[in-house]
Amino acid sequence: MEEGKLDVAMIEANIAKMMAETMKLVDEGAKLRAETAKLQRDARWYPVIWATAFVGAVLGVAELLR
Repeated sequence: MEEGKLDVAMIEANIAKMMAETMKLVDEGAKLRAETAKLQRDARWYPVIWATAFVGAVLGVAELLR
C-alpha cells in the first residue's frame, strides 16, 4: 500500500512540474504576442517614413536644379 501512495505522490509532483512549465510557456507566448503587436504597429509607419524621405529627396533635387 505504501508503494501506491509513493506513486501517487510522484505523479502529483510530475503534474505540478508540468503545470509550472506550461505556465512559463503561456507567459512566453504572451510576451511574443505583445512583441509582435508592437512590431506591427511600428511597421505601419514605414510607408510614411519612405514617402517623407522620397518627397524630401525630390524637393532637394528640385532645389539644386533651380
